[in-house]
Amino acid sequence: MSRITLLPKDDKTNGWSAVLPPRSPRPKLIGDETADFVVIGAGFAGLGAARRLGELRPDARIVVLDGQQLGVGASGRNSGFAIDLPHNVGSSLEELAKGNAYMRLARAGIAALHDSVKRHGIDCDWHAAGKYHTATSAQGARDVLRPTVAELEQLGEAYEWLDAEQTAQRLGTHHFSASVYTPGTVLLNPAALNRGLGENLPENVTLYENSPILDADFGDMITLRSAEGSIRAPKAVLAVNGLAMRFGFWQGKLLNFAAHASITRQLTEAEQASIGNIAPWGSTPANAFAGITMRYTNDRRILIRQNIHFCPSLRQSDARRQRIRADHQRLFDERFPRLRGVTMEHTWTGFICLSRNGAPGFGKVAPNVWSAVCQNAVGVAKGTISGRLAATMAAGEDDPLISDMLSLGSPTSLPPRPFLDLGVRGRFAYELFANRHEA
Repeated sequence: MSRITLLPKDDKTNGWSAVLPPRSPRPKLIGDETADFVVIGAGFAGLGAARRLGELRPDARIVVLDGQQLGVGASGRNSGFAIDLPHNVGSSLEELAKGNAYMRLARAGIAALHDSVKRHGIDCDWHAAGKYHTATSAQGARDVLRPTVAELEQLGEAYEWLDAEQTAQRLGTHHFSASVYTPGTVLLNPAALNRGLGENLPENVTLYENSPILDADFGDMITLRSAEGSIRAPKAVLAVNGLAMRFGFWQGKLLNFAAHASITRQLTEAEQASIGNIAPWGSTPANAFAGITMRYTNDRRILIRQNIHFCPSLRQSDARRQRIRADHQRLFDERFPRLRGVTMEHTWTGFICLSRNGAPGFGKVAPNVWSAVCQNAVGVAKGTISGRLAATMAAGEDDPLISDMLSLGSPTSLPPRPFLDLGVRGRFAYELFANRHEA
């Protein structure tokens, strides 16, 4: 029996949710119920798993439990990129070495999402715009962008190398020394997508929102208890990212981080003209710890995502967010001097899960439990396909992509605390120092 004593405490200032109309959540779990499969978590991995189970087992009863509401948790708080290619987060280029597997998996995830968006008419600003991988310095271009290009050429993938002036013409800022544009990434509003996926599940799937699990027994018959009810099922898919350790799985192998983002008010027509009336775009940095992820959205706002730090408590104060908001404003003003006076309208925190070696927490973790956690901060496409493949395994079916997922390895063990805290913070300080040229 596992008691779940720590749940994320998300702020209520998520900009992606703030621009959406209000919705009424699905009911809580009340009373005692049974199911054939239970999915724990309604992020991209959990909803991907639930949908796949509904497809494979149309006569089964499938229940999804989530502690919050759709679009409110981590899946609704990311930067809104469904990335189709290998993607480095820190200084490691490990994903590039497994490019074919990552590419097949990511594209399968995007294809599944696109099918749902089209079939159900999900309004989430789905935009197949591609993305720009940017370097601030010549060193960043040499150390990260050039190896990325070499891998793209080996994979036979289309790309454009853009110098500083070409990048400025596309992005409306002269901050970058170079960028690599690839056409396959989809940009979107993640909160709207998460809502839409949860509102359009197969008929044999029941979703309970605002139903955090307080006790979990993963015996021969899985029993999950919330404050007002319980679910019993013979099989489960775990899709709770870094919280998996609280359920007794991947203990000592997952790292929880806080990532912060801000988004501006809408630009006026004159402000849009001042940066060249450019098309919406998304950019990812050569180093996500030192650099900045940015979006120019369909509704003409600019998003800044910067400041990632170790956060095992899953708690961040409003005072800290205010300081980060001021820092985001400074970074925005430096990159877009022609837009001085444009202010940040929303600032929020999202919690992400990383592993030491960049591997996902995927696969069978108990005789009747399958895991789809730890997407290493690139969760829209990775989470979706991870959940779908975990569900395929839970249903006793096969898929050639399962071998691709397993080829990525598993999270490696971490030292115990407090040595873990010292090690993570030391590594993070090294990343920031070694890549300060990308700030």
